[in-house]
Amino acid sequence: MNKKLKVLFVSSEVDPFIKTGGLADVSGSLPIAIANEGHDIRVVLPKYSAINEKFTQNMRHVINYTVNLDWRVQPVDISEYEHKDNEKNKGIKCYFVGNDYYFNRNNIYGEYDDAERFGFFARAVLEMLPKLDFAPDVIHCNDWQTGIVSVFLKDQYKCYDFYKNMKSIFSIHNLRYQGNFPPEVLNIIGLDYGYNNADALEFYGGVSYMKAGIKYSDVITTVSETYAKEIQMIEYGYGMDGLIRKRSDVLYGIVNGVDYDKNNPETDKLIYANYNKDTLDVKKYNKEKLQEELGLPKRDVPLIGITSRLTEQKGIRLIDEAMEELLGLDIQLVILGTGEWHFEEMVRYMQSRWPEKVAVYIGFNLEIARKILSGSDMYLMPSLFEPCGLTQLYSYKFGAVPIVRKTGGLADTVRQYNLHEKTGTGFVFENYTSWEMMNAIKYALDIYLNHKYDWIDLVKRNMGLDFSWTSSAKKYIALYKKVISK
Repeated sequence: MNKKLKVLFVSSEVDPFIKTGGLADVSGSLPIAIANEGHDIRVVLPKYSAINEKFTQNMRHVINYTVNLDWRVQPVDISEYEHKDNEKNKGIKCYFVGNDYYFNRNNIYGEYDDAERFGFFARAVLEMLPKLDFAPDVIHCNDWQTGIVSVFLKDQYKCYDFYKNMKSIFSIHNLRYQGNFPPEVLNIIGLDYGYNNADALEFYGGVSYMKAGIKYSDVITTVSETYAKEIQMIEYGYGMDGLIRKRSDVLYGIVNGVDYDKNNPETDKLIYANYNKDTLDVKKYNKEKLQEELGLPKRDVPLIGITSRLTEQKGIRLIDEAMEELLGLDIQLVILGTGEWHFEEMVRYMQSRWPEKVAVYIGFNLEIARKILSGSDMYLMPSLFEPCGLTQLYSYKFGAVPIVRKTGGLADTVRQYNLHEKTGTGFVFENYTSWEMMNAIKYALDIYLNHKYDWIDLVKRNMGLDFSWTSSAKKYIALYKKVISK
């Protein structure tokens, strides 16, 4: 099948318009990579009030219509923006679903009526298509905010000729966040109470939008092969492992890619000085400037970077447990992130007790994050679970060697370094214990301190690795064709 595919990519956040996490990175890069392969892919997202004016001022109004949610009739305003991130890539059409009642809010998520807001969004997306005269072969939905699209498509819209041949794909980016609500929301979004049963949307006394996507979509994907296996286990399934095992015949894992136009030390305007694998002396300059900016002594010691949410998922508890042993080593540690209060207090304590070894930035600052990448020798990711992870892929390009736990996408993208065979890309530990994490860190420090030429060779090889979106995009295209042919 060589025909040009038509795809609608549905997401609650898309970089560069609106971003809270990795979903936006994927939604901003994957559709462009698919368009570069010659297919007609269009993106749709809510028109939040938080979207920067530089985009909203250049949007073109397309259509108005109304959507019925039970007794409530809500207006929809569709705007279009032609997005092209650089001259090398093809542009794509991005549609924005406007409604001030639902999306003119201070928060993107976490509102009292999120079930209604994203139920409205789902129905507005499907109602939009015939009005635009765009009949996609595949509707590709992402995470719980879009899960209800598959229910509407399969049970309410397939009876119309316009929709009957459309297939749905649902991508799980993080199963922990499920969109679980009281069963009363069914009536609000226009579904009868018959969906409140275990064979439909019922989930431990409520209804789940994540379950909707998993149950009603034609194909399910997640963001790494290992995570696709892990979410079928009780430990990682968050109550949905049984359903996912039942649907394992249509479950696929595809590792996310990296946009090297945005994540490249040769061109990054946010770091102190640009460099590549042949100019690692400039990376050392970036390290010294980072130490200076963050108030650390300028010492040629291993500098370990962490840019992460400060949560249990990201393995911060292991750092807490190993604090004394870790900071008894001759290292420096730079931490950027925000998250659970007790972990924020923990890293502040570390900085106050070891001010010459630890620098902490509570919050998120893209410029500081990039500077940490450019100045670090190693990157620590001791995650309890990690659906894909992008930081380890960024760290390769910036010459910081990853130290990771073997889980999810980290297991798929980081291979244990072997000094004698000169193979591998990083340092990996398997069990979620601070003891194993410290062994991995000590092994990395030994290579860095006592095998300098081998370390430089490892850094250079890693900087040459290619995790661009092209490979992932081709896998998604093959999957689109597969589901269409059924």
